[in-house]
Amino acid sequence: MEYKNLGKTGLKVSELCLGSMQFGWTAPRENAKRVFDAFYDAGGNFIDTADIYSRWAPGNPGGVAEELIGNWLKTKPRQQVIIATKVYGAMGDGPNDRGLSRKHILDACDASLRRLQTDYIDLYQTHAWDAATPLEETLRALDDLVHAGKVRYIGCSNIPAWHLVEALWVSDHLNLIRYDSLQPHYNLAHRAEFERELQAVCLKFGIGVIPYSPIGGGLLSGKYRRGFQAKEGSRSWNLRHAFTERNFQIIDQLEEIANQRGKTILQIALAWVMQQPAVTSPIVGANTVEQWEEIKGALGIRLNEEELEKLEQVSKWDE
Repeated sequence: MEYKNLGKTGLKVSELCLGSMQFGWTAPRENAKRVFDAFYDAGGNFIDTADIYSRWAPGNPGGVAEELIGNWLKTKPRQQVIIATKVYGAMGDGPNDRGLSRKHILDACDASLRRLQTDYIDLYQTHAWDAATPLEETLRALDDLVHAGKVRYIGCSNIPAWHLVEALWVSDHLNLIRYDSLQPHYNLAHRAEFERELQAVCLKFGIGVIPYSPIGGGLLSGKYRRGFQAKEGSRSWNLRHAFTERNFQIIDQLEEIANQRGKTILQIALAWVMQQPAVTSPIVGANTVEQWEEIKGALGIRLNEEELEKLEQVSKWDE
């Protein structure tokens, strides 16, 4: 496992970041410790979560992923693990139980610290853009958390390029802490959202990029081929809109490269994301140690110019 600086900061994070949304949703909670241990033993030091994970799942009140990480974190040297969590989503039914107001951010941060059983969060991220709250209010609250020692760095997720630039301007103008990372949706089958404008902003201003869904929620895992019939209620049912000829051509090209290299489709798809110029550390999800072992096989793969060009041609969006 290699390590990279997160954006312009001096914080070094592993080249893969382990996501935690799956535990208590698509993976049993008891799998979490085994997967966290396997990731840590491989040199991984960067774990991503959110307070809301996974409140939408039956029997999951939210905060479960943070609690699982907190229990595991007690078994490891705290200073060796970089914990990233997020704020924005609804954690209750009250009018102030969601969003990016000063009240919700301060309350949510304290709640996350309790669940994580730690006295600081390495990277605290806004999970989405809150149009109902002034940007200055959000950034001042985050700045206060940094000065209080509860948060070390801040980042953002799921925001348009113009809003990211505005946030950087406000931070600079008011001498507030700035967003040092962005968490976008990015993979070979979903390039335009990030590449159209956000990529240039991140490269220009030194924003670390930690993309989620680097294998398209399983689309690029090697499981799916033309003619696959998704069953209603299954996880593949949520991917049915992505079973297009273009995406199957991407999978075909990934398979060709994978076969030539003795790798899997998933490993080549992940290696492509890791090799993109703005990317710091893709966020990967593993339900089991076995899944992590396959993901780990992407480490060290460097696609050559011919392979990159083939993937560029089959997945390009700007025609």
